[in-house]
Amino acid sequence: MCSDSLQSEDLRSSSDSDEELPVFDFLQPRPSTDVASQKAPKKPASSVLCSVGSADVMMISSDSEDDVPLAQRVKLRQDSAVLTEGNRKGSSESEHLLTTLDKERRSTPEEADDLPHRHLSASETGDATKATKRSAEEIRASREEALRRRQARERRQQDREALKQEQERQKAERRALAEASKSLRPEECIKHMVVAVDPALLQLEGGGTLLASVQALGCSCAIEKQPLPRSVTWARQAPSAQQNGAARVPEPHVVMQMTVEDFITLIHNYIQEERHSGSACSPTLTSWVRERQRLHPDKRLSLAVIELESYFRARKSRSQKRLRAAVAGEEAGGGKEKKKRRSGHAEKLPEVSRVEVEEAVVHLQLHTGVSVRFLSTWKEFSDHITMTTKAVAEAPFKRAREQTGFSFYLESEWAGGQRVDKAGKGLLQAWKRQIQQFNRVSSDVAAAILAAYPSPQLLKKAYSQCRTENEKLSLLSDLLIRRGEGVTSTTRRVGPELSKRLFLLMHSRDPEQNLDASL
Repeated sequence: MCSDSLQSEDLRSSSDSDEELPVFDFLQPRPSTDVASQKAPKKPASSVLCSVGSADVMMISSDSEDDVPLAQRVKLRQDSAVLTEGNRKGSSESEHLLTTLDKERRSTPEEADDLPHRHLSASETGDATKATKRSAEEIRASREEALRRRQARERRQQDREALKQEQERQKAERRALAEASKSLRPEECIKHMVVAVDPALLQLEGGGTLLASVQALGCSCAIEKQPLPRSVTWARQAPSAQQNGAARVPEPHVVMQMTVEDFITLIHNYIQEERHSGSACSPTLTSWVRERQRLHPDKRLSLAVIELESYFRARKSRSQKRLRAAVAGEEAGGGKEKKKRRSGHAEKLPEVSRVEVEEAVVHLQLHTGVSVRFLSTWKEFSDHITMTTKAVAEAPFKRAREQTGFSFYLESEWAGGQRVDKAGKGLLQAWKRQIQQFNRVSSDVAAAILAAYPSPQLLKKAYSQCRTENEKLSLLSDLLIRRGEGVTSTTRRVGPELSKRLFLLMHSRDPEQNLDASL
């Protein structure tokens, strides 16, 4: 059928045009059994391309293509034929694959096991596996990279926060050190002191005076129960780097107020123990203080006794009365018995002399290092606490000032140093003061040596001109020292001892050399 239509078209075109066309020898068509070719739709009359059987047969008809050369039209038809054949093969394979998948989907699991599996080629399977693996690895690599970046970002943030906290801590420490050094100054230290007073001390006669004196000093006052009764302790508010405020650092000093009755009783026990060679069992002043030191080893105890003179005045008055009564020969009557009965409290105290009190106090200081302060009134006790507070407050500043690089401290005015300017003025006085540092060297002796050798270099040159060691040692022995003026003036020689000391000063290489060694 296709061949008949092509022949009719050729006849029509030959009748219409006088152009001579080449003649092709076409094979006779054979019946086609291809189902796809039967279902293919009919092409337009302008161009029809058919594939008959196994042989490739091309049929070309020309309609309104007179302007296109024949060779070009043949090439275009060949290319179209190749594309059409590939599309037909691809559609047939796709229909076959869809049919197989539909069968597998519709079959039961048991039937699916019996169906022949579709085996892909080795190249297709390898390419698909590689593509799948590469995709999973890329995803895992990207996740790991994102995790590493996040961890690095978190670490950098933590490092910045740690650095910021460290800088803030160092800044706070520097601020605390500056405040601490400022708080040690004499004009500022008293403001950082806290005086802790035992409540039992405030209940006595001079408690109010003590509290007023401490508050007038400018420091803080705290009423707290103390380990030692009727005592006063101190604490220092040390600036801290934290924001919660300053910390209280306790001081070891403690001042304890003792009543006259307790003090006299302990001294009386000490006297009895000394007289009876240690047979007394009652506590003495020294044993009582040792017990307190054992219970509080970190404290430096000092005692204060108020109105001890009242005891001695009362004792003196009683002795004078007894003396007058013995001289007059009078005996105590009934009224006097009542008077004695009223003053029985004073008569209960044992008899202790001033010498015995001093002996007991010296024994206490030698064996325990505790001092005793005797005060006449409560006002003096308040002043004593005030002065002790100032001393405790200024103690760190004074200790820091005394910590120098030298093992000695020059207190004399002449040893304060000599100023020397750029022109050399003052060198002579500096050399003179250096000579005067020796023991038993006065200004006259130094002036005599200075007149002979005005500089250390000249003295060293004179030593170098000496031939023997003994000559060097006695170089300055014969120098005359003049004292006074006129008829009262006297002269003497420097002597071999000072001459040797100056020689050792100029030539000794031993830092431990004793310059005062005998000849």
